[in-house]
Amino acid sequence: MKKVIFTERAPAPIGPYSQAVEANGMLYVSGQIPIDPATGQLITSDIESETRCVLENVKAILEACNLTLDDVVKSSIFITDMNNFARINAIYAEYFSGDNPPARETVQVAALPRSVNIEISVIAVTQ
Repeated sequence: MKKVIFTERAPAPIGPYSQAVEANGMLYVSGQIPIDPATGQLITSDIESETRCVLENVKAILEACNLTLDDVVKSSIFITDMNNFARINAIYAEYFSGDNPPARETVQVAALPRSVNIEISVIAVTQ
Protein backbone atom coordinates (compact mmCIF):
# COMPACT_ATOMS: atom_id res chain seq x y z
CA MET A 1 0.00 0.00 0.00
CA LYS A 2 1.29 3.44 -0.80
CA LYS A 3 0.73 6.66 1.11
CA VAL A 4 1.16 10.09 -0.48
CA ILE A 5 2.99 12.60 1.73
CA PHE A 6 2.40 16.35 1.68
CA THR A 7 3.62 19.12 3.97
CA GLU A 8 3.22 22.86 3.68
CA ARG A 9 6.76 23.20 5.06
CA ALA A 10 8.12 22.22 1.64
CA PRO A 11 7.25 23.56 -1.81
CA ALA A 12 4.06 22.27 -3.35
CA PRO A 13 4.64 20.08 -6.40
CA ILE A 14 4.86 22.04 -9.67
CA GLY A 15 3.59 19.13 -11.73
CA PRO A 16 1.70 15.83 -11.55
CA TYR A 17 3.75 14.25 -8.75
CA SER A 18 3.78 13.98 -4.95
CA GLN A 19 6.33 15.51 -2.58
CA ALA A 20 6.94 11.97 -1.38
CA VAL A 21 5.40 8.51 -1.36
CA GLU A 22 5.73 5.97 1.44
CA ALA A 23 5.54 2.30 0.46
CA ASN A 24 6.80 -0.97 1.92
CA GLY A 25 8.93 0.60 4.64
CA MET A 26 10.54 3.15 2.32
CA LEU A 27 9.98 6.83 1.70
CA TYR A 28 10.68 8.12 -1.81
CA VAL A 29 11.13 11.91 -1.79
CA SER A 30 10.71 13.63 -5.13
CA GLY A 31 13.45 15.89 -6.40
CA GLN A 32 13.49 19.17 -4.53
CA ILE A 33 14.64 22.42 -6.07
CA PRO A 34 15.55 25.67 -4.27
CA ILE A 35 12.07 27.09 -3.76
CA ASP A 36 11.32 28.88 -0.50
CA PRO A 37 8.09 27.20 0.66
CA ALA A 38 6.99 30.32 2.56
CA THR A 39 7.14 32.62 -0.47
CA GLY A 40 7.17 30.27 -3.45
CA GLN A 41 10.18 32.17 -4.76
CA LEU A 42 13.29 30.56 -6.21
CA ILE A 43 16.52 30.96 -4.26
CA THR A 44 19.16 31.90 -6.83
CA SER A 45 21.69 34.01 -4.93
CA ASP A 46 24.50 31.42 -4.84
CA ILE A 47 24.93 27.66 -5.02
CA GLU A 48 25.46 27.36 -1.26
CA SER A 49 22.11 29.04 -0.50
CA GLU A 50 20.41 26.99 -3.19
CA THR A 51 21.83 23.74 -1.77
CA ARG A 52 20.79 24.66 1.78
CA CYS A 53 17.26 25.48 0.61
CA VAL A 54 16.97 22.17 -1.24
CA LEU A 55 18.20 20.18 1.78
CA GLU A 56 15.87 22.09 4.14
CA ASN A 57 12.98 21.17 1.84
CA VAL A 58 14.05 17.52 1.92
CA LYS A 59 14.33 17.71 5.72
CA ALA A 60 10.82 19.16 6.03
CA ILE A 61 9.34 16.29 4.01
CA LEU A 62 11.22 13.72 6.10
CA GLU A 63 10.02 15.39 9.31
CA ALA A 64 6.42 15.18 8.06
CA CYS A 65 6.93 11.41 8.32
CA ASN A 66 8.73 11.59 11.67
CA LEU A 67 12.05 10.84 9.96
CA THR A 68 15.41 12.59 9.91
CA LEU A 69 18.31 12.81 7.53
CA ASP A 70 19.81 9.83 9.41
CA ASP A 71 17.05 7.69 7.86
CA VAL A 72 18.16 8.51 4.31
CA VAL A 73 19.79 5.55 2.58
CA LYS A 74 20.22 7.04 -0.92
CA SER A 75 20.42 10.50 -2.41
CA SER A 76 20.60 11.67 -5.99
CA ILE A 77 22.04 15.09 -6.79
CA PHE A 78 21.48 16.69 -10.17
CA ILE A 79 23.50 19.81 -10.98
CA THR A 80 23.91 21.93 -14.09
CA ASP A 81 27.59 22.75 -13.52
CA MET A 82 30.07 20.22 -12.16
CA ASN A 83 32.37 23.14 -11.33
CA ASN A 84 30.03 23.74 -8.35
CA PHE A 85 30.59 20.22 -7.01
CA ALA A 86 33.02 21.14 -4.21
CA ARG A 87 30.80 23.97 -2.95
CA ILE A 88 27.70 21.76 -3.05
CA ASN A 89 29.56 18.91 -1.37
CA ALA A 90 30.65 21.19 1.50
CA ILE A 91 27.02 22.12 2.26
CA TYR A 92 25.85 18.53 1.77
CA ALA A 93 28.45 17.42 4.35
CA GLU A 94 26.90 19.80 6.91
CA TYR A 95 23.62 17.88 6.58
CA PHE A 96 24.95 14.37 6.14
CA SER A 97 27.85 14.27 8.57
CA GLY A 98 28.94 11.37 10.69
CA ASP A 99 30.01 7.81 10.09
CA ASN A 100 26.99 6.59 8.10
CA PRO A 101 26.20 8.92 5.19
CA PRO A 102 23.78 7.64 2.54
CA ALA A 103 24.79 6.20 -0.81
CA ARG A 104 24.80 8.91 -3.45
CA GLU A 105 25.39 9.92 -7.01
CA THR A 106 25.99 13.38 -8.39
CA VAL A 107 25.20 13.93 -12.05
CA GLN A 108 25.65 16.95 -14.26
CA VAL A 109 22.59 17.58 -16.44
CA ALA A 110 21.87 19.99 -19.28
CA ALA A 111 18.93 21.68 -17.54
CA LEU A 112 16.61 21.40 -14.54
CA PRO A 113 13.02 22.57 -13.91
CA ARG A 114 12.63 26.34 -13.69
CA SER A 115 16.27 26.68 -14.80
CA VAL A 116 17.62 25.99 -11.30
CA ASN A 117 21.18 24.83 -10.67
CA ILE A 118 20.50 21.91 -8.32
CA GLU A 119 17.88 19.26 -7.55
CA ILE A 120 18.11 16.53 -4.90
CA SER A 121 15.92 13.48 -4.32
CA VAL A 122 16.29 10.94 -1.52
CA ILE A 123 15.10 7.54 -0.41
CA ALA A 124 14.70 6.86 3.32
CA VAL A 125 13.79 3.85 5.44
CA THR A 126 10.67 4.26 7.58
CA GLN A 127 11.02 1.19 9.79
